[in-house]
Amino acid sequence: MDQAGAPNVFVNRYTGPPRGREYERWREEMYRCTLRVDVQPGAGDSIDCKMQISLLGGILLGATVGTSAEFSRTPEILKDGYDGMCLVIATSGPVLISHEQHSIELSESQMCLGDMSVLCGTRMSSDCEVKTIRIPRSLLLTICPKAEDRLALALVDQAPIRDAIARYHTLAASIGPHADVVGQHLMAQHMVDLIGLMLGTDGDRTELANSRGHAAARLELMRADVVANLSRDNLTIYSVAQRAGLSPRHAQRMFEQTGTTFTEFLLEQRLLLVRRLLLDPLNRWRKVSDLAHSAGFTDVSYFNRVFRRRFGVTPSDLRGA
Repeated sequence: MDQAGAPNVFVNRYTGPPRGREYERWREEMYRCTLRVDVQPGAGDSIDCKMQISLLGGILLGATVGTSAEFSRTPEILKDGYDGMCLVIATSGPVLISHEQHSIELSESQMCLGDMSVLCGTRMSSDCEVKTIRIPRSLLLTICPKAEDRLALALVDQAPIRDAIARYHTLAASIGPHADVVGQHLMAQHMVDLIGLMLGTDGDRTELANSRGHAAARLELMRADVVANLSRDNLTIYSVAQRAGLSPRHAQRMFEQTGTTFTEFLLEQRLLLVRRLLLDPLNRWRKVSDLAHSAGFTDVSYFNRVFRRRFGVTPSDLRGA
């Protein structure tokens, strides 16, 4: 099990038969001890899977890709008394879920909530990707008291919320483990709120989950969208809002509630990107105008003015220093 740039992110891969010293070590250390599940082939007589695990404020985010693996809570492992629930997301399928006496096949974008205190499992038997969110039972029941009524079902409604959960999983697994403790717990709470909204809850809790979790998650996703597309000169509140499924006015209000407008946030991120590029020795031979253009600035004179106003020096002076 290898750490991947943060103390609570781990990546591992195994390809081969379910036997031998390497397999037994991987099986014991990674799955039985750490994840509290057993692993065996999902198809044929070999395992082929890669998994990333991100620990985030009391919840565990997993992302697994491969062609053959089955993860299960066996009678022996159930003795650990772990009392958690797990949302399985079929990013690309099919994915077969077993839950006590039930079997559910998930197709792409469908989800299923499982109870990890009973016999259950997830099988990958073809090229597919599975995301999982493991949550302490008490944490989920706080926002969604009737969550247990939705166990072992193919969750196919609430498409916008399901999409937000899948996208926020990617974002949280990427940046969450690098945040401070408060930031990690906030992202974990936002994720639980999103899941509560998808499963369905009562009026007061729905309002809380919407205002606390859904709004924050959508804002973070829009911010991530901006940062990922800084080089585009046509990046606007309209394009970002459209991808987020919001009206431009609603998206603008969400930015303003944090004390900054979309335009101010976009400009700040572009300026910070150019500063990073200027300070990177690998870019020492690139023209300042090229670096500005790569960050989405189309007017070099304007770029020079706002850069000096923001950092107190010209781009050339910063590079020289």
